[in-house]
Amino acid sequence: MRPDTRKLLTTGLAIFLTGAIAAALALTVFGGIGRQGPHTNSGWLALMLAMGCLPTGTLTLLLAVAKLNADRRR
Repeated sequence: MRPDTRKLLTTGLAIFLTGAIAAALALTVFGGIGRQGPHTNSGWLALMLAMGCLPTGTLTLLLAVAKLNADRRR
């Protein structure tokens, strides 16, 4: 595996896991999410972090997987 591909994979995974952990914390530790949103300020912050990190991490992981497939074909 090339170093740039490895860097993309680790970065995408780190961003995605940060978002997943933030979403899990918003749902459990920080009071949950009701009809009108999270119940606490910490819940709102965790939700915003999850909303930013999950799409970005997913797209970065997709790019890394596509690059990994292209590297293997060469």
